[in-house]
Amino acid sequence: METNTSTKRKPWVNWLLFIATVIVVFLLGLLANSVIERRSESKLYFQMVSEIPEWEPRNEVWGGNFPRQFETYKSTLDTSFMSPHGGSAMIDYLEKYPELVVMWAGYAFSREYNQGRGHYYAVKDIRETLRTDVPQPGTCWTCKSTDVPRVMNEIGVENFYAAKWSDLGHEIVNNIGCQDCHDPKTMDLRITRPALAEAFQRMGKDVNQATHQEMRSLVCAQCHVEYYFKGDGKYLTFPWDKGFSADEMEAYYDEVQHVDWVHKLSRTPMLKAQHPDYELYMTGVHADRGVACADCHMPYKRDGGMKFTDHKIQSPLANISGSCQVCHRESEAKLLANVLDRQHKVEELRRITEKNLARVHIEAKIAWDNGATEEEMKPVLQFIRHAQWRWDWVAAANGVGFHSPAEALRVLGTSIQKVNEARILLTEIFVKKGIKTPVEIPDISTKEKAQEFIGLNIAEMQQTKRELLTNVVPQWVAKAAEREAKLNK
Repeated sequence: METNTSTKRKPWVNWLLFIATVIVVFLLGLLANSVIERRSESKLYFQMVSEIPEWEPRNEVWGGNFPRQFETYKSTLDTSFMSPHGGSAMIDYLEKYPELVVMWAGYAFSREYNQGRGHYYAVKDIRETLRTDVPQPGTCWTCKSTDVPRVMNEIGVENFYAAKWSDLGHEIVNNIGCQDCHDPKTMDLRITRPALAEAFQRMGKDVNQATHQEMRSLVCAQCHVEYYFKGDGKYLTFPWDKGFSADEMEAYYDEVQHVDWVHKLSRTPMLKAQHPDYELYMTGVHADRGVACADCHMPYKRDGGMKFTDHKIQSPLANISGSCQVCHRESEAKLLANVLDRQHKVEELRRITEKNLARVHIEAKIAWDNGATEEEMKPVLQFIRHAQWRWDWVAAANGVGFHSPAEALRVLGTSIQKVNEARILLTEIFVKKGIKTPVEIPDISTKEKAQEFIGLNIAEMQQTKRELLTNVVPQWVAKAAEREAKLNK
């Protein structure tokens, strides 16, 4: 019987298979070792180096236990990122949009209104803004510092709100950080600002029952929301009793007859939106799909075997690959174009609204100056109040409407409709009073011209601010340093 030599395995083939097997076994060994090392790293990651006191406000102390998170947090010092509609750098919005000065006549925002530079600068920026030269309550500090939960615990929530802003200056020195969102013993996410829990309670909900994923938005919602100062005690309150939408919060404010200020020109009882980021987000597709604020603004990172949250809180546009592309498969260029397209449309409609709102306040003043009665002006003022509230609900939120583009455009559309209703009524009053239309509008094309028109002496305000920063703030800092030195002993 003959042997088929073609079926015999050549010696070099055997050697090749042997070598390949050795290489595979070696690589598998390396993989197993890496997995074991990573698991060990993960276990070590949760070992506390030192105990953190219950109300420890200093982010550096927390950073000793969580160096990766702390290093990313410190990177918020970088304010170089810019996009067509914002970024990290300070932007003077009154200079960019001078109509705002007229829209806020009689209110501190007409003095100065800048884009926030991020959490690391919160204390510095609130000290330096001209808005805090106007007597302000302690409530204004609520979202600016990790010292706030500590002070609230020491003196009580009501006393904190009712105090003068300047009287708490020496207590509030540490920037927004770890204490605001985390339990120091477990590192679980927690609510440290009572207004959120109180709002949930009034809606028949228990914030303590929220899931971890929900908490990754709710810790942001402690501050990135609409709010107002209720009563003589300036008690911080979220107007959510009827719902989160602009319409529902408008109805709430009308029912409780809340007025933030009376407009200097039009005499309208005005509302000032703060930054309803959470509320606008709740109307959008990301919220509907269960995407949390942190998923986009604080995406997960890896360092060896560590998976941790990036604490460089920033626009997702600064990290499209780490944020957007976790879910979306399109290219960075395509995703960026999609975002900017929506923001451009919101910006276009917002600017139309601003120009009309500035004009209607001036027209209302002209009507008053020419003998218009309160009865004639009452419906006009109501339209102005609602129109500017709806504009502000979109404009004051971060993201130029991207948290919910469809809702942002809808609300701006209703704002334009209401301001036009006001102007139609004013035209009827002008006809009755024999006022020639269109009425002449002063030159408000720059911040300086607009501020001069409404009667602001900015040079005098800046001098007052310099005196505070030179003579008072150093005392605050020294007193705080003395207090914190005792914590180290």
